[in-house]
Amino acid sequence: MPEQSTRTAIVTGSARGIGAAVAERLAADGMAVGVLDLDQDACTAVAERIVAAGGKAVGVACNVADESDVQAAVEKVAAELGAPTVLVNNAGVLRDNLIFKMSANDWDTVMNVHLRGSFLMTRAVQAYMTKEKYGRIVNLSSTSALGNRGQVNYAAAKAGMQGFTKTLAIELGKFGVTANAIAPGFIETDMTKATAERVGMDFEEFKKAAAAGIPVGRGGKPEDIAAAASFFCSEEAGFVSGQVLYVAGGPRD
Repeated sequence: MPEQSTRTAIVTGSARGIGAAVAERLAADGMAVGVLDLDQDACTAVAERIVAAGGKAVGVACNVADESDVQAAVEKVAAELGAPTVLVNNAGVLRDNLIFKMSANDWDTVMNVHLRGSFLMTRAVQAYMTKEKYGRIVNLSSTSALGNRGQVNYAAAKAGMQGFTKTLAIELGKFGVTANAIAPGFIETDMTKATAERVGMDFEEFKKAAAAGIPVGRGGKPEDIAAAASFFCSEEAGFVSGQVLYVAGGPRD
């Protein structure tokens, strides 16, 4: 089996926030990293940070909901960095609204990025994993999977990610591939800042209000999620599969 330092990882939605933190953490763990996101310049910036820190990375623009985009991006990463055997499906969007105000496009956009995107990426990458008889898949869910006002689309998608994960664990386990999900609670990112704006709150006040309801007394950082992803993506996590880990400062936020 190759050393972990030779592993190639792909992290979607990794131009900023949680995805960027995960990409940089996996690079620090010794993996070569394909940084995928919609914006080529933003992808390149993260990849350049990784390279400047002594790692190996390539930035690739990709719409994860587009089948041809996904295939081309995965092939590019494989050609430049080696067969990808680690995949973190992090790409996500918000289109929050109460159900009576939510458009069909708001629903479809969230489903396409989270669920279709994760399906397309996983289908493409598992071909390399099963050939190598080794793989680590980490899917980003959310505490919103338990239900959250104004997020019927996002909550449904994030709950779907958990069922997706458990099924992948069943289907791919015999090939040495594990699949696990991380369900973050409140994490301080551009996405939660957008939520604060949607509800008309100053972001600092929004963070304080969130922290007040979290047992450990603070909001999460992207690095908290990256640490969990690092474990699930490691060699040592080979007997952990089909699990959902809530990283929320308590049982849930």
